[in-house]
Amino acid sequence: MKKFNVGIIGATGMVGQRFISLLADHPWFNIVLLAASPRSAGKKYIEAVGDRWAMSSEIPAKICDMVMYDATADIEKIAAQVDFVFCAVDMKKDEIRALEEAYAKAECPVISNNSAHRHTADVPMIIPEINPDHAEIIEAQKKRLGTKRGFVAVKSNCSLQSYVPALHPLMGFGIKNVLACTYQAISGAGKTFETWPEMVDNVIPFIGGEEEKSEVEPLKIWGKIEDGKIVDATSPSITTQCLRVPVSDGHTAAVFVSFDKKPSIDEIKAAWKNFAGAPQELSLPSAPKQFLNYFEEDNRPQAKLDRNLEGGMAVSIGRLREDSQYDYKFVCLSHNTLRGAAGGAVLMAELLAAKGYLD
Repeated sequence: MKKFNVGIIGATGMVGQRFISLLADHPWFNIVLLAASPRSAGKKYIEAVGDRWAMSSEIPAKICDMVMYDATADIEKIAAQVDFVFCAVDMKKDEIRALEEAYAKAECPVISNNSAHRHTADVPMIIPEINPDHAEIIEAQKKRLGTKRGFVAVKSNCSLQSYVPALHPLMGFGIKNVLACTYQAISGAGKTFETWPEMVDNVIPFIGGEEEKSEVEPLKIWGKIEDGKIVDATSPSITTQCLRVPVSDGHTAAVFVSFDKKPSIDEIKAAWKNFAGAPQELSLPSAPKQFLNYFEEDNRPQAKLDRNLEGGMAVSIGRLREDSQYDYKFVCLSHNTLRGAAGGAVLMAELLAAKGYLD
């Protein structure tokens, strides 16, 4: 695979920092440019991020002295220097939509962590193991935008990446109804315990917009391409409740599910164990070897013990058992800023690179 020169738009935020830490030694992607808000432009990265660096590792040496660009004013300059960009900006949704399309129209593909384009009908929202075929919509999007290689591709919401991967191998049994309660880490809000002391010894039973995303986005992921658009699936019926909990990293989900053709517990466990997708088949650099991992212990998975499984890119599952109102219930866990955010976007970029969309 050839080396791609990449930029990170929104490089000073929590997800932007995670992109930097993941890509510092990536075998395919080479960071050549960083951009953020106008107040960061012209500063060295180490000055722009200041005391907000929240990763456990140090800022990579080659990143510290990179001079920041203005993400909105310098689009043409940025597009001329990179093969594509990762985007994780903190702006209003309509501003993000306009910004990402501006990069695409400058013939710079955008791999986005943002939610603004998740419901744009010709923008693929890809979990690489589940719907890699949705990349085919990119040609229709380029036709709409009038571009030769510029496009936008997005990753899904971080919380549903814990339970949707566990449901996907079971779709053949006819999933009817899903109830998912998510218990979400504070890094999902871009916070640490130092910056959000109110979360210590606390649970907040509301995360703005999260329940709507968790109920709707899976239907696009399970949808199909028709006439240049992704048409949402009509089932299963999903209801969710999302809580913020005092955990640094790792979103947990308690899942309840009913089927048309109820499988046995052994059939479910076998479906999880044997499931692999395009990232595993293509041996992509960020792909976990075993995507879904079932724990037999009653007290697993745990965020502190299991969130970093396979570099934080695997999904952990446990406590599968029959339920009195649904057919089954179980618990899932994924690392929200790795699999759920920057890592998932990097894996999507690897998939698109392997399939030639970034050439």
